[in-house]
Amino acid sequence: MTGETNRRWLLANRPAGEPSENDFELVEAPVPEPGAGEFVIRALYLSLDPYMRGRMRDVKSYAPPAALGEVMVGGVAGQVVASKNADFSEGDIVQGNFGWQEYAVSDGAGIQRIDSSLAPISTALGILGMPGMTAYFGLLEVGQPVAGETVLVSAASGAVGGVVGQIAKIKGCRAVGIAGGAEKCAYITDVLGFDAAVDYKAALDDLHAALKEACPDGIDVYFDNVGGATLDTVLSLINLHARIAICGMISEYNLTAPEMAARPTRALLVNRARMQGLLVHDWADRRAEGVAQMAAWIDEGKLLYKEDVVEGIENMPGAFLRLLRGENFGKQLVKAGDPD
Repeated sequence: MTGETNRRWLLANRPAGEPSENDFELVEAPVPEPGAGEFVIRALYLSLDPYMRGRMRDVKSYAPPAALGEVMVGGVAGQVVASKNADFSEGDIVQGNFGWQEYAVSDGAGIQRIDSSLAPISTALGILGMPGMTAYFGLLEVGQPVAGETVLVSAASGAVGGVVGQIAKIKGCRAVGIAGGAEKCAYITDVLGFDAAVDYKAALDDLHAALKEACPDGIDVYFDNVGGATLDTVLSLINLHARIAICGMISEYNLTAPEMAARPTRALLVNRARMQGLLVHDWADRRAEGVAQMAAWIDEGKLLYKEDVVEGIENMPGAFLRLLRGENFGKQLVKAGDPD
C-alpha cells in the first residue's frame, strides 16, 4: 500500500441549525500500516444515518460526540487488505465503525464479519445491519405487535421505517406509513405492501384528519422516527394500551431552541399507553438471531429493501445533507470501491 493515500472527512465545526458542507474538511493521510494483532480495512460502502447529526453536537447523549478535527463517525463495510491478526485474513469482508475514511486499522474489537452469500455486501449497513436490526428488535420487542392491530410508522420509506412496516405485515398487522411525497407513498403501498400511506407534505394543513382516515380503528403501535408535531398528532389517535417506540426525532435535530408546543402526553395516561426509547445496541447479543431471520425473509420474498447509493467518498457531506432534508429514497450509502 506504499504510495497510496487515505482520504478522510474530519468534523471541522459544530453547526447551529442545519449543517453545511463547510462543517466538514477533506484531508489526505498515508494509508495506515497494521501493527501486531492489527489489520487494515479498505472501505467499500460507507453508511449515512440520521443519528450522525446528534453526534455533531457537544452535548451529553447515549454516545460521546464526534470530536472536532477527527474523522467523522459512521459505519463502514470494507475488505481486509493487510493483516497481522490471526483471526482476520486479507480478502475478508467486515463491518465496523471506522468513520468517514477510505482506510482504517483495527485490532478486531467490535468488528463483524459479513457473509456475502446471504445478501449483497451493502446490506450489512442497511437491512441486515444497524437500520434493519433497529426495525426488527424495535418493533418486535418494544412495539410488541399483535395480529390484527394497526401499526403506524413515520419516515416509512426510509431504511428503518420501510422494514418496520413489512415486519408488521409479516406479523399479521395492518401497516400504515407516513412519508413525504406521492412517489414515496406509492412505493410503500405498491411495492412494500403497506395497507395505507399518509403524505405528510400534502397533509400539512390537517395531518390529524389524514391519519384518522388512514387509521379508522385508531393506532395500536407507533414506531416514531421523526418526533415533533407528528408525534403530538399521533398521540391524539392512540388506542387503549398502545405502544409507542421512539427510535429517532429527525424533525428536531436541527433546532436551535426547543419547539414551543402543548405536548398531548395526557393521552398516555388516559389510554394507559407506553412510550419507550430504543437503541439497537440493547440487543447486540442477539444480532445473529436478527440477521438470520431477516435474511430468511429476504430469501422468501417477504422482505424488500431499497438503497440510495452515491458514488465516491468525496461526496459524503452532500449525501449526508440530502439525508437530513429527506431527499434520499431508501438506505443512504456512499460507495467507495469494489472488493478485490
